[in-house]
Amino acid sequence: MNLGVTGKKGEDMVAAFLRKNGYTVIKQNYISRYGEIDIVASKEKLLLFIEVKTRRENSLIKPCEAVDLHKQNRMRLTAEDYLSKSETNPDLQPRFDVAEVTARKDGKFELNYIKNAF
Repeated sequence: MNLGVTGKKGEDMVAAFLRKNGYTVIKQNYISRYGEIDIVASKEKLLLFIEVKTRRENSLIKPCEAVDLHKQNRMRLTAEDYLSKSETNPDLQPRFDVAEVTARKDGKFELNYIKNAF
């Protein structure tokens, strides 16, 4: 399994899921000096910063476990950077979500979307 290709497939799957469920994907792969946010999206009064973690089936840890305190802090700093540089509506409430994508042995992907993960 090529990790870069699989990770991109996971991110694209999550972006399609969000669009299908009424979200607007604003930006994918926002990078700052603090780190990266995989997807920035909005829906109604929310501004979502979404981390996508893709893992193989039967991986030692669940994808969400990879979003540790260090990663959460880097995401917060990156989100602050995004807010300071974008023309986003200041009335939108920020929220941090995690999308767990599992690459199954049969080649299919499963998605578990965790709202307000931290």
